[in-house]
Amino acid sequence: MKPMGPIPAWFGEEDGMLVIGGCGAASLVDEAGDTPLFVYDMTIVEAQVRRFRDAMPDALHLHYAIKANPYAPLLTRMAGQVDGFDIASGGELAMALDAGMAPDRVSFAGPGKRNDELEAAIFAGVTVNLESEGEGRRALAIADRIGKTPRLAVRVNPDFDLKGSGMRMGGGAKPFGIDADRAAALARAMIDAGADWQGWHIFAGSQNLDPMAIIETQAATMALAGRLSDAVGATPRLVNLGGGFGLPYFPGDHALDIRPIGVALDSEMDSLPDILTGSIMAMELGRWLVGEAGVYLTRVIDVKLSQGEAFVVVDGGLHHQLAASGNFGTVVRRNYPMALANRFGAAPAADPVTVVGCLCTPIDRLGDKVALPPVEEGDLVAIFLAGAYGASASPAAFLGHPDARQLLLG
Repeated sequence: MKPMGPIPAWFGEEDGMLVIGGCGAASLVDEAGDTPLFVYDMTIVEAQVRRFRDAMPDALHLHYAIKANPYAPLLTRMAGQVDGFDIASGGELAMALDAGMAPDRVSFAGPGKRNDELEAAIFAGVTVNLESEGEGRRALAIADRIGKTPRLAVRVNPDFDLKGSGMRMGGGAKPFGIDADRAAALARAMIDAGADWQGWHIFAGSQNLDPMAIIETQAATMALAGRLSDAVGATPRLVNLGGGFGLPYFPGDHALDIRPIGVALDSEMDSLPDILTGSIMAMELGRWLVGEAGVYLTRVIDVKLSQGEAFVVVDGGLHHQLAASGNFGTVVRRNYPMALANRFGAAPAADPVTVVGCLCTPIDRLGDKVALPPVEEGDLVAIFLAGAYGASASPAAFLGHPDARQLLLG
């Protein structure tokens, strides 16, 4: 038997049925029409936003990285909750604007922006976070051709990373951003060319559960932003400090305590270098805001034995929930938290089961030798922490199965 991660504390049961946002899981499936189904509880997202606001300095801006979950109804609600959107493609640009976010509160990162994406961003008036000198040259040429003054920032590849992060975005050779020792020269060149320079985007890592590591990285990020700004000789309008806040997905993980991060950041912001005293400081978060708000519901199609091992086959799989299968950003596969939604809280059976999806590949494994109550055909399996990097981060077209349904509650 292999352990699972902790089920988030937001969820309860009524008469043995998992309750999400005040509604029973089975009734939500009926409302949606079928499984597989992602359900997102907006009240959980709003609670996370309040938790952030309560813990962080009042002057700190909160940006939502929409790659975590770009579901359109969710984005529309998020536009009223946060101070800006961070995007990574022309498609996400359209989503951000459709959701009602003002263009001057949208920033566009990503190492491979096509010319048509740059043109759309510059024309709309969003901030382009430059990832190279070549991208800077292309942005200036496009802006000149369409007669627009581009809003440009510089994404910096810092000479440090976020220790213990699930995904390291800085320190060493990286495709992301421009190395710190060349960043000031690029910013100065953009200013001299007539661009509206917006500032710095410095993202060192993500999915971290160590508050001291995040505190240390944020201090180093602010110091770097100060040095670079001094070298440019101009105050940046915005310094994006990146994110890093993680969620407890796996056995042994513990929820991140963000309160000491807020205390340390408040102290840092009270003693900024002179050149940064007029700058806006922002944090960019995705999974921490929306991850725990999502539940993936999938129905049991078959329960079968193979050489003494029980397999529970469901109608979902990695084509919707790649991350839970262990094939998105993890080296060693570990079990996400899951439960039987229609026997939520019931005692587990004596023998473990392996939950697999409906795809013809051995990597379509959602739960490896997990403890569940006795499983029958037609039961509902719930996989938690499904609000981030789920439907939009998975190979939905693989083998021609239908897209997962999605519902926003609250």
